[in-house]
Amino acid sequence: MKQKAAVYCRLSEEDRNKKNAQEDSGSITNQKLMLTAYADAQGWEVYDIYADDDYAGSDRSRPAFQRMLSDAQRGRFNIVLCKSQSRFTRELEMVEKYIHGLFPEWGIRFVSVVDHVDTAVAGSKKARQINGLLNEWYLEDMSESIKAALHTRMRAGYFIGSFAPYGYQKDPEQKGHLLIDEEAAAVVREIFQLYNSGMGRAAIARYLNRQGIPSPDTYGRLKGRKKKSTGKSPNPCWRYETVSHILTNEVYLGHLIQGRTHNPTYKSRHSVPSDPEAWVRTENTHEPIIDRAVWDTTRCLWNTRAKPCYTGERNKYAGILVCANCGYHMGISYNRHKRFYRCIQAKNGREHCQGSCIFESTLDKAVAQEIKNLRSIYLDEGLLSDSQLLYDDTTLQIKALTAQLRRLEEEHRKLLFTLKSLYMDKVQGVVTEEQFMDLSLSLSQEQSENEAKADYLRSVIAVKKQNRLNDEQKRQRIEAICSFEEIDNLFVRSFIERIEVGGSKQNRVIHIYWKF
Repeated sequence: MKQKAAVYCRLSEEDRNKKNAQEDSGSITNQKLMLTAYADAQGWEVYDIYADDDYAGSDRSRPAFQRMLSDAQRGRFNIVLCKSQSRFTRELEMVEKYIHGLFPEWGIRFVSVVDHVDTAVAGSKKARQINGLLNEWYLEDMSESIKAALHTRMRAGYFIGSFAPYGYQKDPEQKGHLLIDEEAAAVVREIFQLYNSGMGRAAIARYLNRQGIPSPDTYGRLKGRKKKSTGKSPNPCWRYETVSHILTNEVYLGHLIQGRTHNPTYKSRHSVPSDPEAWVRTENTHEPIIDRAVWDTTRCLWNTRAKPCYTGERNKYAGILVCANCGYHMGISYNRHKRFYRCIQAKNGREHCQGSCIFESTLDKAVAQEIKNLRSIYLDEGLLSDSQLLYDDTTLQIKALTAQLRRLEEEHRKLLFTLKSLYMDKVQGVVTEEQFMDLSLSLSQEQSENEAKADYLRSVIAVKKQNRLNDEQKRQRIEAICSFEEIDNLFVRSFIERIEVGGSKQNRVIHIYWKF
């Protein structure tokens, strides 16, 4: 009876760049030609050719490999033929399970051509086990090398993920760099805007679904992303968790935080969370979608954990409104369906705090009046114009100081050149040792004085630049505050640091601390 052989070929990514023909490499086509010719020379009938392209030797889920094992168990052939034992598997455990365990039970003979493995040859088991052990070491060393290379790229600020985060796409011109995907980025910006305006995460997810906006999974498929099967179907809908992930992901600030998960061993197929101290964080690696002001507003709102009341509205003053008497936050309550705030500590008894209380409508009027006062002070009296004049004047001062600094730096270079020339004159005997010492001492003293002046100018320039930046930011924020028409959640989170309410109903005291 003619023996039937199953030809198994495998090529992984790391094999493609090998230069030595004796190594486990070669295209799938070359492997097929070599193995079918070998089978013909032995007089074996080739039952089928099983080929896995771009699969690692440690991957047990290889489709052709699994199909071959299924056919072997059904007795459809009696020989498994490979180029080398490592093409079949690089794991010693798999060698013992199949080549030394199940294959003999199924009546299967294993043959590999390059490393002369043949289970029909008595006394070759130790050689096969040594091959398996060497392949196991190879896998472990390769895993460590890949990890080290990936960590190096992460620390250098390169994105190493398989798929770009939602809102971005991989740069085709620069590996590891992200570019903004404007279509998805617009959705990201809208999510932040909706959250900062008071809409909850679940409400945002429902809104996006009603608008027919594709979820990140669906959007990725529409853009032609190639995803390996994970056993889970992509979620076609926006969910609370998806919105939460976007609102907390610093990738939208232009930063990368990678290495959040890892595989415990090189054999493991399941990732586990990494210690936060082991995360790799690199800043300003790509263009941000969200600016810092919007991000800070989101974080402030997130950290206060403002909960929606039964009307579905959000407590816009949550975490900002405090009692001036004890410093505790003020919680929201209702009196005949009118919203008001009172000190949380006062609920424990007046011995803890006399308590502060204020209706939301009264507080809104106080904030509106304060905005009116700011407009009167800064707009009507022209202080913002004065601020612009001051900004321009500071810019001229910085320009003059910078020019002075450049002159000092030029003098410094000339002094260095003079000192070098003087030294060469001393070496050539043009000036005496005594003359060199006198002149060099004088030049060195002048050089030290210039360096001290230059350092002073640099510090003055740095201070003026920072002051100019602070003044400009303050002016911009005051203009933004004065231009706001509605005291909503976005306004409160963006521009108010803290509000203190104290005193009695007849003599209430309200202090508003702005973010400028």
